[in-house]
Amino acid sequence: MPNDLAKRLEPIVADAVSGVGFDLDALEVQQAGRKKLVKVTIDSDDGVEVDKLAHANRAVSAALDDHDHLIAGSYDLEVTSPGLSRPLTTQRHWRRARFRLVRITPKDGKEYVGRVGHAGETRARVLVDSRIVDVSYQSVAKAVVEIEFKQPRTEELKQLEADEADVIEAAKTAGQGHTGGKKKEDPK
Repeated sequence: MPNDLAKRLEPIVADAVSGVGFDLDALEVQQAGRKKLVKVTIDSDDGVEVDKLAHANRAVSAALDDHDHLIAGSYDLEVTSPGLSRPLTTQRHWRRARFRLVRITPKDGKEYVGRVGHAGETRARVLVDSRIVDVSYQSVAKAVVEIEFKQPRTEELKQLEADEADVIEAAKTAGQGHTGGKKKEDPK
């Protein structure tokens, strides 16, 4: 029942969070005793600040109050942002991890760490051991952001920025959108 309820609430909650400038990252409804727990995870390209999180909480609460017949009972609402441990599963996640260090576990091959550059529709450009590689989202079993305690090396960021400029220029020259540039193999 809670999963069906989440499906019915999803467009309502998505509209509420988009109205305050966020994307709905996840929606989960769980039974918690006599109440339901509605867990909403939001994100944006600019991150989620605490005061804006409270604003989103109020917007979702108002939207759910307008549709309280769907919940049919009392509920607790939890609105949060994704943690660092959230896997990168969509192009949007990869785009938001730009310049971040990511641990990538491919479906085939050995795990490796790289810094994310341009994230296209089907693949991301990643700097691995001083070389740019294309990583197809479909080839990834799991990818998570690594916690860093120091700033990335300036040379790495410059290399990723130059590569991104090349990708954009190649797309303009070809008269197509962002294509992800020249194809390179995933590291194994």
